[in-house]
Amino acid sequence: MGALRAMMKTTAARLSALFLLLFALCATALVVYMTSLSARMLEAQTQETINEEVQGLIASYQRGGLPLLVRTMERRARQPGANLYMIADPNGRILAGNVESIEPGVLEIDGWTQSPFAYRRYGETENAAGTRPSHTAMALVFRIPNQMIVLVGRDLGEPEQFRRVVRRSMVVAFGMMGLGAFLIWFMVGRRALKRIDSLSDAGRRIMGGDLTGRLPVTGAGDEFDRLSENLNSMLSKISTLNEGLKQVSDNIAHDLKTPLTRLRNRAEAALSGEPTAREYREALEANIAESDQLIRTFNAILMISRLEAGNSAEPTTQVDLADTVRDVVELYEPLAEENGVTITTGIVQPARIAGNRELIGQALSNVVDNAIKYSAAGEGTPQVDVTLERQADGIVLAVRDNGPGIAEADRERVTERFVRLEQSRNMPGSGLGLSLAKAVMGFHGGRLELGDASPGLVVRMVFPLAGKPA
Repeated sequence: MGALRAMMKTTAARLSALFLLLFALCATALVVYMTSLSARMLEAQTQETINEEVQGLIASYQRGGLPLLVRTMERRARQPGANLYMIADPNGRILAGNVESIEPGVLEIDGWTQSPFAYRRYGETENAAGTRPSHTAMALVFRIPNQMIVLVGRDLGEPEQFRRVVRRSMVVAFGMMGLGAFLIWFMVGRRALKRIDSLSDAGRRIMGGDLTGRLPVTGAGDEFDRLSENLNSMLSKISTLNEGLKQVSDNIAHDLKTPLTRLRNRAEAALSGEPTAREYREALEANIAESDQLIRTFNAILMISRLEAGNSAEPTTQVDLADTVRDVVELYEPLAEENGVTITTGIVQPARIAGNRELIGQALSNVVDNAIKYSAAGEGTPQVDVTLERQADGIVLAVRDNGPGIAEADRERVTERFVRLEQSRNMPGSGLGLSLAKAVMGFHGGRLELGDASPGLVVRMVFPLAGKPA
């Protein structure tokens, strides 16, 4: 009973009950309408048949008077059928016909009987109960010139039988429909209750801390599957964000410990001994520079978190990527020249997208800065090429260098926060450049790809052709 009460509270069971009630009302209205329509048609047909009989009898009376009328009625009365014929005197005494007795008051009217009346036929035997069956009929009553009463009618057994058949069919149909609806209701409600219970169990496990758990998907493609798929996508996003938060916490603990230690040691060294004012100033300037780098690192972390979480409020406008490439390359030309790196650009045609110019510029700056830094550490003449072209899969902004490159096994890992492949970490940087570039591309609905430039590394920033942010 508890399971039944729980099932009755489900939306599926209530909707099934509502549809069953609606269907029952419509079916009842349809059956009642069809029954009444059929009854009216049968009544009209009966009246038409009686009128035809009356017209024939009037014609016989006009040709041969009362004797021919009586003979005609007697002849027709002996024929099998549902028609009634009767002639009575002005006092209502039956003289001829196939009616033995009739309900009182019928012969007193003139015209159509207002309602079905009871009568008995000649020759009917008594049944086991000692009574003779009584019939109902409708008739037309009229008087001939000598005040004799003529009744022509038709038995209503066939219409009544039709009504009984319809009523019986309706009861059987409603019974079968009710039974079938209850079975379907029970099966649908029970199935829905099981699905909801499985979703609830999975939800409790997830709330208990098991973020690897997922809601069950049966593959039926119904609303429960769609709900489960959407919630599973949300859980995957939450799990990714939690992993990212854990990773950031670990990385902050490891990678920011060194600059903080340098700050402390530098301050301690400045306070020890008897340094000069110049040494104090140099220590403070070094601490300010280190602090600025820490602030930039934290700002980058916050920006990456906002972009990956999808709640960044950065505005988007129409951006010409060609102008952005020229500006960034112009900005980094002095640094490239200082490091002996040749930087070139190749722009096939202007490319406009809907995006944030500052974010794209910052991401491209990070990639170009890495390319200059690592190409200078390679062999041969350092070279960085920045190209922009439109391809079938989107607008591709590529940065190539001829440095040592990145092994294929490490290309996915270097886009994570604080990941730096050179173990000595002598080169400046925080390991957030490619992470920020990846987050910016995700914000713009694009992707960041790392490939082999033979030698060196090629970083492709692929923007969708539609140019819509994700």
